Amino acid sequence: MQVKQVKIGIRTVDDALDAFVSMGEAIEHGEEVKAQPAGVYFTNLNAFRKALTQKRLELLHAIREGKPTSLHHLARIVHRDIKNVSVDVKYLSQIGLVELQEKDNRLFPIVDYERIELDIAV
Repeated sequence: MQVKQVKIGIRTVDDALDAFVSMGEAIEHGEEVKAQPAGVYFTNLNAFRKALTQKRLELLHAIREGKPTSLHHLARIVHRDIKNVSVDVKYLSQIGLVELQEKDNRLFPIVDYERIELDIAV
C-alpha cells in the first residue's frame, strides 16, 4: 500500500504572502510553475498545537482505523460526546485533514492518509 502523506508547516503570514506573490508573478511572466504539495500551514507552533490537540489526533487515528459510518459511530468508538466529536471533526475538515462525505443523509468522516509530516523552518 502506498503511503499518502499530509504536510503541515509553520509559516509566517508574510512568508505565505511572499510565496503567493512569487507564484503569481511567475504565471504572469509565462513561466512554468510547479504545483506545490498540498499542505496545511500555521503561523506559529502554538497555533499548530491548538489545532492538533491530542483528542483530535486520536480522532484522526480512530477514523483511519475504525472507518466509522457516521459521526455518531465515531463518537461511540472514541467514547466521547457526539457534540464535541462533531465540532472537532468539522474543524479538522475545514483545515483539510478529514474529508466529510454524505450517505443516506449521514455525514461520515474519511482519513485517507497514513502519515502527517511536520515541516518547521529554523
